[in-house]
Amino acid sequence: MQERLYSAPGCTSEERFGEASAAGETLGERMRRSLEQDIARGDLAPGARLDEKEIAERFGVSRTPVREAFRLLAANGLVELRGRQGAIVREIGVNQLLEMFQVMAELEGLCARLAARRITPAQRAMMSDIHARLEAMGEENDPARFYQINLEFHEVIYEASRNDFLAEQTRSLRNRVGAYRLRVTYLPERVRHTLKEHAEVMEAIFAHDAERAHAAMRAHLTLLGDDLIDFIAQFGKE
Repeated sequence: MQERLYSAPGCTSEERFGEASAAGETLGERMRRSLEQDIARGDLAPGARLDEKEIAERFGVSRTPVREAFRLLAANGLVELRGRQGAIVREIGVNQLLEMFQVMAELEGLCARLAARRITPAQRAMMSDIHARLEAMGEENDPARFYQINLEFHEVIYEASRNDFLAEQTRSLRNRVGAYRLRVTYLPERVRHTLKEHAEVMEAIFAHDAERAHAAMRAHLTLLGDDLIDFIAQFGKE
């Protein structure tokens, strides 16, 4: 969310911001969601400092809801609160990250398993359309944009699982490791491999083969062989 929210006549900036919020959602919660998306996309990189004043100005609010958003992000493991240093986007060590990827593969595998049993015709069409968009840009050498469209593909599968709690937990973990998953997209041949793996996931889901859908999605998200070695090597350069 890059644009600043300005106040309508007769309203404070916080009241105006609140008009766009979901029913019962505080300003801090809405800001938390927006900042969480920035972190997941890699727009706020691991180790980046979140400037309280700058963010308050960006949203057109006071610092109070900003502090609430920081506390909520910290509770979700996305940032660290370091006293005078303020809020820092949490960095994850390679060992813990690989463990998180392993759990992510199982959660998304379960989403795919349920989607194979519950997907609607409209969701099938959406998956096919998104996959076609990914294929169309496969040669563009724009991993960041590819990653954003890739998120849409996975989001359809979360929705097709028709299990809100599972989808919520999967998104939460995805957002925690989002910046690192983006790095995977930059690995050599990763885009080509992703397209092939997506096709396998789609084929299994469309065939209503729950076991194969689970296995295909789990394999898609599990780093093995050269991909794993290349990914770990990135940490040595930081």
